[in-house]
Amino acid sequence: MKDQCTTASFVDELENIEEITTKIANLGKCTVPSPLLQRDYPCFVDDDDKVMILASHRRIAALCKEGKIPAFELAGPRQNIYFDPSKTKCAVVTCGGLCPGINDVIRAIVMTLFYGYGVKTIFGIRFGLRGFIPSYGLDVLELTPDSVARIHEYGGTILGSSRGPQPAEEIVNALERMNVSILFAIGGDGTFRASKKIVDEINRRKVKISVIAIPKTIDNDIFLVAKTFGFDTAVQMACEAIKSAHTEAIGAPNGVGLVKLMGRYAGFIAAAASAALREVNYCLIPESDFDLDGEKGLLKELEGRLERRGHAVIVVAEGAGQKFFEGQPRETDPSGNVKLGDIGKLLKQRIQDYFVMSGKEINIKYIDPSYIIRSVPANVDDSLYCGNLGQNAVHAAMAGKTDMMISLWNDRYVHIPLENATLHRKQVNLKSRFWMSVLESTGQPSLKN
Repeated sequence: MKDQCTTASFVDELENIEEITTKIANLGKCTVPSPLLQRDYPCFVDDDDKVMILASHRRIAALCKEGKIPAFELAGPRQNIYFDPSKTKCAVVTCGGLCPGINDVIRAIVMTLFYGYGVKTIFGIRFGLRGFIPSYGLDVLELTPDSVARIHEYGGTILGSSRGPQPAEEIVNALERMNVSILFAIGGDGTFRASKKIVDEINRRKVKISVIAIPKTIDNDIFLVAKTFGFDTAVQMACEAIKSAHTEAIGAPNGVGLVKLMGRYAGFIAAAASAALREVNYCLIPESDFDLDGEKGLLKELEGRLERRGHAVIVVAEGAGQKFFEGQPRETDPSGNVKLGDIGKLLKQRIQDYFVMSGKEINIKYIDPSYIIRSVPANVDDSLYCGNLGQNAVHAAMAGKTDMMISLWNDRYVHIPLENATLHRKQVNLKSRFWMSVLESTGQPSLKN
């Protein structure tokens, strides 16, 4: 699944590669020998070590001829660092929705700072960016190896989280009051936009504070990140829900199992789970439009499927079919995200109404495991991935890097300027081999009239 739903299926979308920047900001010259030198550490890297953005692509030959080989800076420890560990204080904040693996990232950051570099003061900021704002009255949490020793065994985040913008000026005020030199921000595109504003305020004040972002979204839709942590766990848990739906469907006459999965703007979880199980008959995602009514619509197609096989399983991403809610009032959450119409409940009702009108019996079971999926601990693959993200975030920060995120790209960990993270939203490429494998697995036709 890895090569299907990560870089391989996404690289064809990088048509405007010229808009991607690769230069990483640095607070100053690195003059402090790394404490890792004392341990005969064998894996130091240099700022000149690069990872090509395009490993294989139809445009790569032309770019080579032009002498333009776009590449990201390779992540990893540097022999000389910017910050003196004995005088460095760090802060860690988690924002947005929950996701498997957040605690793993926090733990990796703390352990690497403490044991790798000898940084002893690490603040955990409570409940997202509001933890910086005095009016909320939230105490900081002291993070030590003992306090994070077993947090990877639990879901969620020990720091708590929240949504909503907070003034960058007040956040930087708090960082200066606490004498923090490095801020690690774990979150998605909203967190990245906030982090960029924090960086701009830091630069305006001409203070030396590093801001390092670690990409977090269970939907796997962050630009220039091959795969976000928690995604593998989410797909694994989604498969369990789909298995239950399939069992329900085959256990009753004209049984229909309907599963709604996460995916506001990108259907990676729904598509990957459908391809993995091969028990799904219809996979509906935001990127692929579909109709309900008409000869080619889902309802007519489902009727034919039940006549032929007597059961069906439908998987729908939460952001699919939003056109069916047009004209209805839309609310927004504290981060400004539009609250979606509930496509799962709408589908259930429309399917029931259709078969009542047709005079045919159906047994539909609706499963929405969203909050269960996002709250579980990370599986082994995600836990390993989170550890690497946290370690490389620390290496970048101690070297004075700033205004950047850690990413996995072309099977290497790299530094990517923060401004790139919100240029676009990654989505399922409907012309990719990944989506073709979903269609081959489900056997679903076009559901457009």
